[in-house]
Amino acid sequence: MAHFSADDEAMLQAMLRQLFQSVKEKITGAPSLECAEEILLHLEETDENFHNYEFVKYLRQHICNTLGSMIEEEMEKWTSDQNWGEEFGYDTVVQHVTKRTQESKEYKEMMHSLKNIMMIVVESMINRFEEDGLRSQERQKKIQKEKSNSYCTDNCSDSDSSFSQSYKFCQGKLQLILDQLDPGQPKEVKYEALQTLCSAPPSDVLNCENWTTLCEKLTVSLSDPDPVFTDRILKFYAQTFTLSPLHTTKEIYTSLAKYLELYFLSRENHIPTLSTGIDITNPNVSRLLKKVRLLNEYQKEAPCFWIRHPEKYMEEIVESTLSLLSVKHDQSHLVSQKILDPIYFLALVDTKAVWFKKWMHAYYSRTAVLRLLEKKYKPLITTAVQQCVQYFELCETMKADEALGRSKPYGNKQKTFYYSGQELQYIYFIHSLCLLGRLLIYTQGRKLFPIKLKNRKDLVTLMDLLVLFTQLIYYSPSCPKMTSSVHLENYSPASMVTEVLRILCDQKECAIECLYNNTVIEALLQPIHNLMKGTKAVPYCSETALIHIADILARIASVEEGLILLLYGENMNSSEGKSLTGAHVIAQFSKKLLDEDISIFSGSEMFPVVKGAFTSVCRQIYGTCEGLQVLVPYSLHESIVKAWKKTSLLSERIPTPVEGSDSISSVSQESQNIMAWEENLLDDLLNFAATPKGLLLLQRTGALNECVTFMFSQYAKKLQISRHRKFGYEVLVTQVASTAAGAVALQSSGFINALITELWANLECGRDDVRVTHPRSTPVDPIDRSCQKSFLALVNLLSYPAVYELAGNQGLPNRAEYSLREVPTCIVDIIDRLIILNSEAKIRSLFNYEQSHIFGLREVVKDNIVGKLLLHFKMCDKQTEWIENCRRQFCKMMKAKPGIISGEALVELLGKFVLHLSESPSECYFPSVEYTAIDANVKNESLSSVQQLGIKMTVRYGKFLSLLKDGAENDLTLVLKHCGRFLKQQQASVKSSLLCLQGSYTGHDWFVSSLFMIMLGDKERTLRFLQQFSRLLTSAFLWLPRLHISRYLPTDTIASGIHPVYFCSTHYIEMLLKAEVPLVFSAFHMSGFAPSQICLQWITQCFWNYLDWVEICHYIVTCVFLGPDYQVYICIAIFKHLQQDILQHTQTQDLQVFLKEEPLHGFRVSDYFEYMEILEQNYRPVLLRDMRNIRVQST
Repeated sequence: MAHFSADDEAMLQAMLRQLFQSVKEKITGAPSLECAEEILLHLEETDENFHNYEFVKYLRQHICNTLGSMIEEEMEKWTSDQNWGEEFGYDTVVQHVTKRTQESKEYKEMMHSLKNIMMIVVESMINRFEEDGLRSQERQKKIQKEKSNSYCTDNCSDSDSSFSQSYKFCQGKLQLILDQLDPGQPKEVKYEALQTLCSAPPSDVLNCENWTTLCEKLTVSLSDPDPVFTDRILKFYAQTFTLSPLHTTKEIYTSLAKYLELYFLSRENHIPTLSTGIDITNPNVSRLLKKVRLLNEYQKEAPCFWIRHPEKYMEEIVESTLSLLSVKHDQSHLVSQKILDPIYFLALVDTKAVWFKKWMHAYYSRTAVLRLLEKKYKPLITTAVQQCVQYFELCETMKADEALGRSKPYGNKQKTFYYSGQELQYIYFIHSLCLLGRLLIYTQGRKLFPIKLKNRKDLVTLMDLLVLFTQLIYYSPSCPKMTSSVHLENYSPASMVTEVLRILCDQKECAIECLYNNTVIEALLQPIHNLMKGTKAVPYCSETALIHIADILARIASVEEGLILLLYGENMNSSEGKSLTGAHVIAQFSKKLLDEDISIFSGSEMFPVVKGAFTSVCRQIYGTCEGLQVLVPYSLHESIVKAWKKTSLLSERIPTPVEGSDSISSVSQESQNIMAWEENLLDDLLNFAATPKGLLLLQRTGALNECVTFMFSQYAKKLQISRHRKFGYEVLVTQVASTAAGAVALQSSGFINALITELWANLECGRDDVRVTHPRSTPVDPIDRSCQKSFLALVNLLSYPAVYELAGNQGLPNRAEYSLREVPTCIVDIIDRLIILNSEAKIRSLFNYEQSHIFGLREVVKDNIVGKLLLHFKMCDKQTEWIENCRRQFCKMMKAKPGIISGEALVELLGKFVLHLSESPSECYFPSVEYTAIDANVKNESLSSVQQLGIKMTVRYGKFLSLLKDGAENDLTLVLKHCGRFLKQQQASVKSSLLCLQGSYTGHDWFVSSLFMIMLGDKERTLRFLQQFSRLLTSAFLWLPRLHISRYLPTDTIASGIHPVYFCSTHYIEMLLKAEVPLVFSAFHMSGFAPSQICLQWITQCFWNYLDWVEICHYIVTCVFLGPDYQVYICIAIFKHLQQDILQHTQTQDLQVFLKEEPLHGFRVSDYFEYMEILEQNYRPVLLRDMRNIRVQST
């Protein structure tokens, strides 16, 4: 203090002036003094030049000189006091030293000294600010006198800063402004008062006591006829809205809304009528629209911040708005003479009711809006509904050309500044439509219905309104095709209604209540009925309207509840009634479109788009098991492939454009349209692969390879499978890979090559984005997380049919040398490089030998038919009792004492029961086949290496369970050879490139092996049972080799190489799983895995490696006694049993590994017997009917 001189003071003032000048823009934008202080306090965080300011440098040097030595001593003391073995971070030291420094005497003295110095400097600066302010005012008055006919339009003075203003603006100044705004004052005086008001910081103005009086004065002044004066008031309002807190802007807003309300109610103001329309070049109309627009802009911005303030502020804003919009003039005169209400002007500036959308978004404001609408302002909703009804009636009664003229006020560029009454009615209709659409989303909004309308006897229910919306799509006039005027399309009636219905579809609860009912579906399907009948009851149903209808139907079909409605109607039994459900109508119409049986659209450029839109709806339906069941009779796959082949021929005939020709653009556009339609059809075909039975239909079309190639191209581009599907292509890949033909298609498309390349990059190369200095962690999991995705993708791909088709009968390269840069490209290469590491060359060729080899071995575990013996399984030794040959008694025994059904009793039970069935013509499905071969005839037959391995495993397991004795291996070998000869007699000759169709069954016969063990190794009894059992329908599903290239199957089914177990049993497993255990079904889709693939593996292996031996026996005997459909029910019961485990492993992203590696712990067939009986009651008729239809029917 003693050494503080005048030079030091001047220097500090210069430093502060530099600092304030640098942050001037930030502080002048602050809404209040408190905010300005906050900006200065956090300047170091927000200003990158903070440490370059001279004042900051001065403070740093002053602190260093005063406290520097003390800080150094404190740091040395802190470090020397700590134990030598302890380590403390830098932050810990800084915190300690800072705390000690702030508590010190030196720090307090320094702060006191600095405060005194800065007070002197600031007082001096304030005095200078006030002097500068007075000089500035004098200068401003002089300028105003020189230019009395002009006025400044800037928000603040050019010659001053907001700091000087904040000091100069006071209570007396505001009173002076109030006096100057008096209506009797000259125009120049009022201009100057408003200029001063706009130049002052809003926070100073709002904190004055006379603010309320000023607000009232400004509201009255809005009626001033001088447009310049009213514009300045609106500018002040806009500035206040932007920079002031809610409690202040609320007063401005409510006063403006009240002014407008009184303006519309006053008879003195010349408000336009419907007959005269609105000419926005009219000064009065222009001023009114400016006020309404300002109000609307605040309406859209207010929800961003009003939650931070008391609820009463928000409620006052909402109520003042609804009160204004509810203003109605005398309706006694003609409609054409009707004076326009405020809502017409609001609709003109905010046609899509964005303000209402924002107000309804948050629960905080939505509650207040809905409460006020229900209690006081329900007529606002009534008039909105009335407007929609009137527009619909206009569409019904007017001719097409007249209606079109009424419905496109925005399309005529010559009428930019004038809106006729008809155009205003249409704009109000669009505003009402958007408002009602937003209202219907919410439960309380829907409770406002029914509505009573004038001149209408019946109440308008919620359903009536939805039907009206739906009918507007095809009753409202069509707009011409868009070229450059996208704005016109956005406001066309059909597109606006469709947009509203889309929003309702996206809200599940709302969609269930509003859209998922027969009434709305029938309204949507009405134009389709008329077109199929050839009538023209709906004259305005254009291609565009049909596309909008298809869009809504596709959204309905993509949700489970909507799909069920389309398939079965509201009553599940309605499909058996007289009228067809929505799915049948859509399928019939789509087939007619694809086959071009509807001539009304032939030759139209939009025709392919219409066809694509409705096949997209069908895709949502046949992409599910239950949907495919309903649509199978329509053979849509045949119609789609026929259309695709026709389109492919057209694309080949497109002429090559010649350079310089005028036809280049037209040819190019035509080519793009045809290619887009061709890809759309391939995508439609591809989606048949979403279900097992659909995959069979797809393979029958002969377009499987093209579809898989298309899928790979989309996958490579990372494109979405479908806009309505929630998951990607993984499920489709899993389904396709479950069949031999599908695996070949995946290989030829490049999909497998790409997958293996990606896998190799993850295993051997690592990620490109990892820095070299960052060491790679040693993996502790069996599969490193970086390879998890590739690992699961390969697991999905490698089903037994796929592995056999891609790697069967191929030798390993086993080369002497492998390059480090050589990347595997196929399954055989992966086996050679990662699994069979039988040479030093292979090991040396791997960068990450342990990780890569473990990966390969895990893959072997997945695909080994029986990878490990079930050593913990035990056989029940309890004595059994003879069971009557009756299914009812069998069921009772399974529920009461399931353990009794084993051993010799099980042998007798099965033998006699099957003998009885085979002698009953009604129970026999296949004809009897004479077989007379003896052991000597089959001794020289050869078995595959897979079968030989299976025999060894079976015998070893049988001996462990004390079921088989020495010599069982030879007997089982003879049984399998006899079965091969017996089944060969019933096989058809097939010419196919598929490896699995070139000879006998490729895998091991696990059903015969299981039966051999059940029969306790008795060869003769086993063969006798199999011959009798082969006549039953159950044999087709339990004994998989039974129907291998069997002559009892249709020719196209044989050629597909797909077993009935896949396209029938696993198809229904997926269908029932979705209905009975939906969480598990969703978990599979989220994991990119298909239930059909794991079920096919379980059934093919006869549950070996997954179930206890007793449960395997119960699985077989249950299916034999109760029918082949129990195979499906048992799989559903397993998934129900595993539900919690499946959901858990879905979260840990290893569901495939869990299902393929782990046994089915704790599952017992008998525990779920009652549940399976319920499934039988619900589904048996459908399942058995489809199972019996696998064979060629006799003519």
